[in-house]
Amino acid sequence: MSILVVGLSHRTTPVSLLERATVSGDALVKLLHDVHRDEDVAEVLVVSTCNRVEVYAHVARFHGGVTAITDVLGRHSGLPHEVLARHLYVHYQERAVQHLFTVACGLDSMVIGEQQILGQIRSALRLAQEEGTAGTALNELTQHALRVGKRARTETAIDRAGASLVGVGLSLAEQAIGQLPGKQALVVGAGSMSSLATATLARAGVTGIVVANRTLERAVRLAESVGGRAVPLTGVAGEIGRADLVVSCVGAGTYSITEEMVEAAMRDRRSPLFVLDLAMPRDVDPAIRRLPGVTLVDLESMQQDGLGSEIDGGRAKAIWEVKQIIAEEVDAYLDSQRASVVTPTVVALRSKAAEVVEAELARLWSRIPDADTRTRDEITNTVRRVVDKLLHAPTVRVKQLATSPGGAQYAHALRELFDLDPQCPDAVTGLEVER
Repeated sequence: MSILVVGLSHRTTPVSLLERATVSGDALVKLLHDVHRDEDVAEVLVVSTCNRVEVYAHVARFHGGVTAITDVLGRHSGLPHEVLARHLYVHYQERAVQHLFTVACGLDSMVIGEQQILGQIRSALRLAQEEGTAGTALNELTQHALRVGKRARTETAIDRAGASLVGVGLSLAEQAIGQLPGKQALVVGAGSMSSLATATLARAGVTGIVVANRTLERAVRLAESVGGRAVPLTGVAGEIGRADLVVSCVGAGTYSITEEMVEAAMRDRRSPLFVLDLAMPRDVDPAIRRLPGVTLVDLESMQQDGLGSEIDGGRAKAIWEVKQIIAEEVDAYLDSQRASVVTPTVVALRSKAAEVVEAELARLWSRIPDADTRTRDEITNTVRRVVDKLLHAPTVRVKQLATSPGGAQYAHALRELFDLDPQCPDAVTGLEVER
Protein backbone atom coordinates (compact mmCIF):
# COMPACT_ATOMS: atom_id res chain seq x y z
CA MET A 1 0.00 0.00 0.00
CA SER A 2 1.24 3.49 -0.91
CA ILE A 3 0.18 7.14 -0.57
CA LEU A 4 -1.18 8.85 -3.69
CA VAL A 5 -2.53 12.36 -4.28
CA VAL A 6 -4.43 13.47 -7.38
CA GLY A 7 -5.61 17.04 -7.52
CA LEU A 8 -6.38 20.40 -9.08
CA SER A 9 -5.40 23.78 -7.66
CA HIS A 10 -5.20 27.47 -8.49
CA ARG A 11 -1.63 26.80 -9.66
CA THR A 12 -2.68 24.41 -12.42
CA THR A 13 -6.31 25.19 -13.22
CA PRO A 14 -8.27 28.28 -14.35
CA VAL A 15 -10.83 29.38 -11.76
CA SER A 16 -13.65 28.75 -14.25
CA LEU A 17 -12.74 25.04 -14.28
CA LEU A 18 -11.71 24.78 -10.65
CA GLU A 19 -15.08 26.01 -9.46
CA ARG A 20 -16.76 23.20 -11.42
CA ALA A 21 -14.61 20.62 -9.64
CA THR A 22 -15.06 22.04 -6.12
CA VAL A 23 -17.31 19.87 -3.95
CA SER A 24 -18.88 20.32 -0.53
CA GLY A 25 -21.67 18.93 1.62
CA ASP A 26 -23.42 15.83 0.32
CA ALA A 27 -21.47 15.97 -2.95
CA LEU A 28 -18.20 15.74 -1.02
CA VAL A 29 -19.45 12.76 0.98
CA LYS A 30 -20.52 11.02 -2.23
CA LEU A 31 -17.14 11.69 -3.85
CA LEU A 32 -15.39 10.14 -0.82
CA HIS A 33 -17.42 6.96 -1.03
CA ASP A 34 -17.23 6.73 -4.82
CA VAL A 35 -13.43 6.72 -4.66
CA HIS A 36 -13.36 4.41 -1.64
CA ARG A 37 -15.40 1.76 -3.44
CA ASP A 38 -12.62 1.06 -5.93
CA GLU A 39 -10.71 -2.15 -5.23
CA ASP A 40 -7.34 -0.38 -5.46
CA VAL A 41 -8.24 2.25 -2.83
CA ALA A 42 -8.01 1.27 0.84
CA GLU A 43 -8.39 4.75 2.36
CA VAL A 44 -9.30 8.20 1.04
CA LEU A 45 -9.82 11.80 2.19
CA VAL A 46 -10.54 14.90 0.12
CA VAL A 47 -9.30 18.44 0.72
CA SER A 48 -11.77 20.68 -1.13
CA THR A 49 -11.38 24.46 -0.75
CA CYS A 50 -11.83 27.51 -2.92
CA ASN A 51 -8.27 27.02 -4.19
CA ARG A 52 -7.94 23.24 -4.53
CA VAL A 53 -9.59 19.87 -4.84
CA GLU A 54 -7.16 17.13 -3.79
CA VAL A 55 -7.83 13.45 -3.26
CA TYR A 56 -5.40 11.68 -0.90
CA ALA A 57 -5.56 7.91 -1.00
CA HIS A 58 -3.84 4.82 0.38
CA VAL A 59 -3.72 2.60 -2.68
CA ALA A 60 -2.67 -0.91 -3.63
CA ARG A 61 -1.66 0.01 -7.19
CA PHE A 62 -0.47 3.36 -8.57
CA HIS A 63 -2.11 3.19 -12.00
CA GLY A 64 -5.32 1.68 -10.65
CA GLY A 65 -5.57 4.41 -8.02
CA VAL A 66 -4.92 7.24 -10.48
CA THR A 67 -7.50 5.89 -12.91
CA ALA A 68 -10.15 5.45 -10.22
CA ILE A 69 -9.67 8.93 -8.76
CA THR A 70 -9.54 10.64 -12.16
CA ASP A 71 -12.74 8.90 -13.29
CA VAL A 72 -14.60 9.93 -10.14
CA LEU A 73 -13.40 13.55 -10.36
CA GLY A 74 -14.51 13.61 -13.98
CA ARG A 75 -18.01 12.36 -13.14
CA HIS A 76 -18.45 14.79 -10.26
CA SER A 77 -17.15 17.85 -12.12
CA GLY A 78 -18.68 17.05 -15.50
CA LEU A 79 -15.33 17.91 -17.11
CA PRO A 80 -14.28 15.79 -20.10
CA HIS A 81 -11.38 13.45 -19.38
CA GLU A 82 -9.04 15.20 -21.81
CA VAL A 83 -9.74 18.59 -20.19
CA LEU A 84 -9.33 17.26 -16.67
CA ALA A 85 -6.09 15.44 -17.55
CA ARG A 86 -4.44 18.67 -18.72
CA HIS A 87 -4.82 20.26 -15.31
CA LEU A 88 -4.48 17.34 -12.87
CA TYR A 89 -1.28 16.75 -10.94
CA VAL A 90 -0.28 13.42 -9.43
CA HIS A 91 2.16 12.80 -6.57
CA TYR A 92 3.14 9.38 -5.23
CA GLN A 93 4.88 8.09 -2.13
CA GLU A 94 7.56 10.55 -0.95
CA ARG A 95 6.34 13.29 -3.31
CA ALA A 96 2.78 12.86 -2.00
CA VAL A 97 3.97 13.25 1.59
CA GLN A 98 6.04 16.31 0.66
CA HIS A 99 3.07 17.86 -1.16
CA LEU A 100 0.70 17.49 1.80
CA PHE A 101 3.28 18.96 4.19
CA THR A 102 3.82 21.86 1.77
CA VAL A 103 0.07 22.48 1.59
CA ALA A 104 -0.26 22.34 5.39
CA CYS A 105 2.49 24.95 5.76
CA GLY A 106 0.69 27.36 3.42
CA LEU A 107 3.40 27.34 0.74
CA ASP A 108 0.99 26.08 -1.92
CA SER A 109 -1.73 28.62 -1.13
CA MET A 110 -2.74 31.53 -3.34
CA VAL A 111 -1.54 33.80 -0.54
CA ILE A 112 1.65 32.34 0.90
CA GLY A 113 1.40 31.40 4.58
CA GLU A 114 -2.38 31.70 4.99
CA GLN A 115 -3.58 29.85 8.06
CA GLN A 116 -7.03 28.63 7.03
CA ILE A 117 -5.62 25.59 5.26
CA LEU A 118 -4.77 23.87 8.56
CA GLY A 119 -8.41 23.97 9.62
CA GLN A 120 -9.47 22.79 6.17
CA ILE A 121 -7.11 19.79 6.32
CA ARG A 122 -8.33 18.99 9.83
CA SER A 123 -11.95 19.13 8.63
CA ALA A 124 -11.12 16.86 5.68
CA LEU A 125 -9.66 14.25 8.02
CA ARG A 126 -12.59 14.51 10.43
CA LEU A 127 -15.12 13.98 7.62
CA ALA A 128 -13.19 10.99 6.24
CA GLN A 129 -13.06 9.45 9.71
CA GLU A 130 -16.78 10.02 10.25
CA GLU A 131 -17.55 8.44 6.87
CA GLY A 132 -15.20 5.50 7.50
CA THR A 133 -12.95 6.21 4.51
CA ALA A 134 -9.79 7.11 6.46
CA GLY A 135 -7.81 4.52 8.39
CA THR A 136 -4.46 4.28 10.14
CA ALA A 137 -2.29 5.30 7.19
CA LEU A 138 -4.08 8.55 6.28
CA ASN A 139 -4.72 9.41 9.92
CA GLU A 140 -1.01 9.15 10.77
CA LEU A 141 0.01 11.07 7.65
CA THR A 142 -2.53 13.87 8.12
CA GLN A 143 -1.85 14.26 11.84
CA HIS A 144 1.86 14.55 11.03
CA ALA A 145 1.06 17.16 8.35
CA LEU A 146 -0.94 19.21 10.86
CA ARG A 147 2.00 19.12 13.28
CA VAL A 148 4.35 20.25 10.50
CA GLY A 149 2.02 23.13 9.62
CA LYS A 150 1.87 24.27 13.24
CA ARG A 151 5.65 23.94 13.58
CA ALA A 152 6.21 26.09 10.47
CA ARG A 153 4.05 28.86 11.90
CA THR A 154 5.64 28.62 15.36
CA GLU A 155 9.28 28.54 14.25
CA THR A 156 9.14 30.90 11.25
CA ALA A 157 7.44 34.13 10.20
CA ILE A 158 5.55 32.48 7.35
CA ASP A 159 2.12 33.38 8.76
CA ARG A 160 3.16 37.03 8.96
CA ALA A 161 4.94 36.98 5.62
CA GLY A 162 1.75 36.09 3.80
CA ALA A 163 -1.61 37.67 4.57
CA SER A 164 -4.88 35.79 4.30
CA LEU A 165 -7.13 36.15 1.26
CA VAL A 166 -9.37 38.39 3.33
CA GLY A 167 -6.44 40.61 4.31
CA VAL A 168 -5.28 40.93 0.72
CA GLY A 169 -8.82 41.71 -0.41
CA LEU A 170 -9.26 44.44 2.19
CA SER A 171 -5.93 45.99 1.23
CA LEU A 172 -7.26 46.24 -2.32
CA ALA A 173 -10.49 47.70 -0.96
CA GLU A 174 -8.59 50.54 0.70
CA GLN A 175 -6.96 51.35 -2.63
CA ALA A 176 -10.41 51.60 -4.23
CA ILE A 177 -12.54 53.31 -1.57
CA GLY A 178 -10.06 54.78 0.92
CA GLN A 179 -9.40 54.04 4.57
CA LEU A 180 -11.78 51.48 6.10
CA PRO A 181 -12.51 53.03 9.52
CA GLY A 182 -16.01 54.43 9.49
CA LYS A 183 -17.03 52.59 6.32
CA GLN A 184 -20.19 50.47 5.95
CA ALA A 185 -19.80 46.78 5.00
CA LEU A 186 -22.13 43.99 3.91
CA VAL A 187 -21.00 40.40 4.46
CA VAL A 188 -22.97 37.79 2.52
CA GLY A 189 -22.81 34.35 4.14
CA ALA A 190 -22.16 33.18 7.70
CA GLY A 191 -19.68 30.33 7.28
CA SER A 192 -16.04 30.15 8.34
CA MET A 193 -14.76 32.50 5.61
CA SER A 194 -17.53 34.98 6.36
CA SER A 195 -16.69 34.82 10.06
CA LEU A 196 -13.06 35.57 9.26
CA ALA A 197 -14.06 38.44 6.99
CA THR A 198 -16.40 39.90 9.61
CA ALA A 199 -13.76 39.75 12.34
CA THR A 200 -11.13 41.27 10.04
CA LEU A 201 -13.47 44.10 9.05
CA ALA A 202 -14.20 44.87 12.70
CA ARG A 203 -10.48 44.94 13.54
CA ALA A 204 -9.91 47.28 10.58
CA GLY A 205 -12.33 49.80 12.10
CA VAL A 206 -15.42 49.19 9.95
CA THR A 207 -18.24 50.30 12.23
CA GLY A 208 -21.38 49.37 10.31
CA ILE A 209 -21.35 45.67 9.48
CA VAL A 210 -24.43 43.90 8.13
CA VAL A 211 -24.48 40.10 7.78
CA ALA A 212 -26.88 38.44 5.32
CA ASN A 213 -27.45 34.70 5.33
CA ARG A 214 -30.01 32.14 4.23
CA THR A 215 -30.32 30.95 7.86
CA LEU A 216 -31.06 34.15 9.75
CA GLU A 217 -30.12 32.72 13.16
CA ARG A 218 -26.52 32.21 12.03
CA ALA A 219 -26.40 35.71 10.59
CA VAL A 220 -27.66 37.11 13.90
CA ARG A 221 -24.98 35.29 15.92
CA LEU A 222 -22.20 36.47 13.62
CA ALA A 223 -23.46 40.06 13.44
CA GLU A 224 -23.87 40.30 17.22
CA SER A 225 -20.24 39.24 17.71
CA VAL A 226 -19.12 42.54 16.13
CA GLY A 227 -22.01 44.77 17.14
CA GLY A 228 -23.59 44.64 13.68
CA ARG A 229 -27.01 43.68 12.45
CA ALA A 230 -28.39 40.74 10.45
CA VAL A 231 -30.74 40.43 7.48
CA PRO A 232 -32.03 37.43 5.52
CA LEU A 233 -30.37 36.61 2.20
CA THR A 234 -33.38 38.11 0.43
CA GLY A 235 -32.39 41.48 1.88
CA VAL A 236 -29.04 41.66 0.06
CA ALA A 237 -30.32 43.83 -2.80
CA GLY A 238 -31.56 46.50 -0.42
CA GLU A 239 -28.33 46.56 1.61
CA ILE A 240 -25.90 46.95 -1.31
CA GLY A 241 -26.88 50.59 -1.80
CA ARG A 242 -25.95 51.43 1.80
CA ALA A 243 -22.60 49.60 1.76
CA ASP A 244 -19.18 50.91 0.79
CA LEU A 245 -17.76 47.39 0.79
CA VAL A 246 -19.39 44.01 0.07
CA VAL A 247 -17.74 40.68 0.91
CA SER A 248 -19.49 37.57 -0.39
CA CYS A 249 -18.59 34.02 0.75
CA VAL A 250 -21.62 31.80 0.03
CA GLY A 251 -20.47 29.50 -2.81
CA ALA A 252 -23.94 28.12 -3.49
CA GLY A 253 -23.44 27.77 -7.25
CA THR A 254 -25.74 30.67 -8.18
CA TYR A 255 -25.11 34.41 -8.10
CA SER A 256 -26.05 35.91 -4.74
CA ILE A 257 -25.24 39.34 -6.19
CA THR A 258 -26.39 40.01 -9.74
CA GLU A 259 -25.65 42.80 -12.19
CA GLU A 260 -29.22 44.06 -11.83
CA MET A 261 -28.88 44.35 -8.04
CA VAL A 262 -25.68 46.38 -8.23
CA GLU A 263 -26.87 48.54 -11.12
CA ALA A 264 -29.99 49.50 -9.14
CA ALA A 265 -27.88 50.23 -6.04
CA MET A 266 -25.52 52.53 -7.98
CA ARG A 267 -28.20 54.67 -9.67
CA ASP A 268 -28.60 57.21 -6.90
CA ARG A 269 -25.15 57.18 -5.29
CA ARG A 270 -21.92 58.99 -6.03
CA SER A 271 -19.52 57.07 -3.80
CA PRO A 272 -17.60 54.04 -5.15
CA LEU A 273 -18.47 50.44 -4.30
CA PHE A 274 -15.91 47.69 -3.72
CA VAL A 275 -17.04 44.06 -4.00
CA LEU A 276 -14.85 41.16 -2.80
CA ASP A 277 -16.00 37.72 -3.97
CA LEU A 278 -14.21 34.98 -1.99
CA ALA A 279 -16.58 32.18 -2.95
CA MET A 280 -16.02 29.10 -5.07
CA PRO A 281 -18.16 28.81 -7.18
CA ARG A 282 -18.48 32.57 -7.63
CA ASP A 283 -21.19 34.51 -5.78
CA VAL A 284 -20.99 37.71 -7.83
CA ASP A 285 -21.84 38.19 -11.49
CA PRO A 286 -18.56 39.29 -13.18
CA ALA A 287 -20.64 41.62 -15.39
CA ILE A 288 -20.75 44.19 -12.55
CA ARG A 289 -17.23 45.21 -13.59
CA ARG A 290 -18.84 47.14 -16.44
CA LEU A 291 -20.73 49.40 -14.05
CA PRO A 292 -19.24 52.86 -13.32
CA GLY A 293 -17.89 53.26 -9.80
CA VAL A 294 -17.79 49.52 -9.08
CA THR A 295 -14.63 47.51 -8.39
CA LEU A 296 -14.89 43.73 -8.25
CA VAL A 297 -12.08 41.51 -6.97
CA ASP A 298 -12.61 37.75 -7.04
CA LEU A 299 -10.43 34.66 -6.84
CA GLU A 300 -9.86 34.65 -10.58
CA SER A 301 -8.59 38.24 -10.66
CA MET A 302 -6.35 37.50 -7.67
CA GLN A 303 -4.96 34.51 -9.53
CA GLN A 304 -4.36 36.52 -12.72
CA ASP A 305 -2.66 39.34 -10.79
CA GLY A 306 -0.31 36.86 -9.12
CA LEU A 307 -1.29 37.81 -5.60
CA GLY A 308 0.48 35.58 -3.11
CA SER A 309 3.42 34.96 -5.41
CA GLU A 310 5.22 38.27 -4.89
CA ILE A 311 8.15 37.51 -2.61
CA ASP A 312 10.09 40.15 -0.74
CA GLY A 313 13.26 39.51 1.27
CA GLY A 314 11.50 38.69 4.53
CA ARG A 315 9.04 36.37 2.87
CA ALA A 316 11.79 34.63 0.91
CA LYS A 317 13.66 33.95 4.16
CA ALA A 318 10.51 32.54 5.80
CA ILE A 319 9.78 30.33 2.79
CA TRP A 320 13.34 28.97 2.81
CA GLU A 321 13.04 28.17 6.52
CA VAL A 322 9.71 26.42 6.03
CA LYS A 323 11.13 24.36 3.17
CA GLN A 324 13.92 23.20 5.47
CA ILE A 325 11.34 22.13 8.06
CA ILE A 326 9.34 20.27 5.40
CA ALA A 327 12.43 18.39 4.17
CA GLU A 328 13.32 17.41 7.74
CA GLU A 329 9.79 16.28 8.56
CA VAL A 330 9.40 14.30 5.33
CA ASP A 331 12.56 12.36 6.22
CA ALA A 332 11.30 11.81 9.77
CA TYR A 333 7.92 10.57 8.56
CA LEU A 334 9.40 8.21 5.97
CA ASP A 335 11.90 6.87 8.52
CA SER A 336 9.11 6.16 10.98
CA GLN A 337 7.10 4.37 8.30
CA ARG A 338 10.06 2.23 7.25
CA ALA A 339 10.86 1.42 10.88
CA SER A 340 7.26 0.40 11.53
CA VAL A 341 7.57 -2.26 8.83
CA VAL A 342 10.05 -4.23 10.97
CA THR A 343 8.06 -3.88 14.20
CA PRO A 344 6.10 -7.14 13.77
CA THR A 345 9.37 -8.99 13.15
CA VAL A 346 10.99 -7.52 16.26
CA VAL A 347 7.94 -8.37 18.37
CA ALA A 348 7.87 -11.89 16.94
CA LEU A 349 11.56 -12.39 17.78
CA ARG A 350 11.13 -11.25 21.37
CA SER A 351 7.95 -13.30 21.74
CA LYS A 352 9.67 -16.44 20.48
CA ALA A 353 12.61 -15.84 22.84
CA ALA A 354 10.21 -15.47 25.77
CA GLU A 355 8.51 -18.76 24.83
CA VAL A 356 11.87 -20.55 24.72
CA VAL A 357 12.85 -19.12 28.12
CA GLU A 358 9.57 -20.19 29.74
CA ALA A 359 9.78 -23.68 28.21
CA GLU A 360 13.37 -24.22 29.40
CA LEU A 361 12.61 -22.90 32.89
CA ALA A 362 9.63 -25.26 33.15
CA ARG A 363 11.91 -28.14 32.12
CA LEU A 364 14.49 -27.07 34.74
CA TRP A 365 11.89 -26.92 37.55
CA SER A 366 10.76 -30.43 36.69
CA ARG A 367 14.32 -31.62 37.23
CA ILE A 368 14.83 -29.77 40.53
CA PRO A 369 11.37 -29.75 42.08
CA ASP A 370 12.78 -28.98 45.53
CA ALA A 371 14.24 -25.61 44.54
CA ASP A 372 12.92 -22.89 46.84
CA THR A 373 11.14 -19.76 45.66
CA ARG A 374 14.13 -17.46 46.11
CA THR A 375 16.35 -19.73 44.00
CA ARG A 376 13.72 -20.00 41.28
CA ASP A 377 13.32 -16.21 41.15
CA GLU A 378 17.07 -15.63 40.90
CA ILE A 379 17.49 -18.17 38.11
CA THR A 380 14.41 -16.86 36.23
CA ASN A 381 15.58 -13.23 36.39
CA THR A 382 19.13 -14.15 35.37
CA VAL A 383 18.01 -16.14 32.30
CA ARG A 384 15.63 -13.39 31.20
CA ARG A 385 18.36 -10.73 31.59
CA VAL A 386 20.76 -12.76 29.49
CA VAL A 387 18.21 -13.19 26.71
CA ASP A 388 17.23 -9.52 26.83
CA LYS A 389 20.85 -8.42 26.51
CA LEU A 390 21.45 -10.79 23.61
CA LEU A 391 18.37 -9.48 21.79
CA HIS A 392 18.88 -5.80 22.52
CA ALA A 393 21.57 -5.06 19.93
CA PRO A 394 20.02 -6.91 16.96
CA THR A 395 16.50 -5.55 17.59
CA VAL A 396 17.68 -1.95 17.97
CA ARG A 397 20.00 -2.28 14.99
CA VAL A 398 17.39 -3.80 12.68
CA LYS A 399 15.07 -0.85 13.39
CA GLN A 400 17.89 1.58 12.61
CA LEU A 401 18.77 -0.25 9.40
CA ALA A 402 15.12 -0.29 8.37
CA THR A 403 15.25 3.48 7.75
CA SER A 404 17.93 3.04 5.09
CA PRO A 405 17.20 2.11 1.45
CA GLY A 406 16.42 -1.59 1.22
CA GLY A 407 16.16 -1.77 5.00
CA ALA A 408 13.25 -4.20 4.89
CA GLN A 409 15.64 -6.97 3.83
CA TYR A 410 17.16 -7.01 7.32
CA ALA A 411 13.78 -7.83 8.82
CA HIS A 412 13.40 -10.54 6.20
CA ALA A 413 16.78 -11.98 7.21
CA LEU A 414 15.69 -12.11 10.86
CA ARG A 415 12.49 -13.91 9.94
CA GLU A 416 14.44 -16.48 7.93
CA LEU A 417 17.18 -17.02 10.52
CA PHE A 418 14.83 -17.45 13.46
CA ASP A 419 11.86 -18.96 11.58
CA LEU A 420 9.53 -16.18 12.74
CA ASP A 421 5.91 -15.52 11.95
CA PRO A 422 5.38 -11.73 12.34
CA GLN A 423 1.70 -12.11 11.42
CA CYS A 424 0.97 -14.21 14.51
CA PRO A 425 -1.51 -12.22 16.67
CA ASP A 426 0.13 -13.42 19.88
CA ALA A 427 3.49 -12.17 18.64
CA VAL A 428 2.19 -8.71 17.88
CA THR A 429 -0.04 -8.15 20.89
CA GLY A 430 1.50 -10.33 23.59
CA LEU A 431 4.63 -8.29 24.24
CA GLU A 432 5.54 -4.66 24.41
CA VAL A 433 8.01 -3.78 21.69
CA GLU A 434 11.42 -2.66 22.89
CA ARG A 435 11.91 1.03 22.04
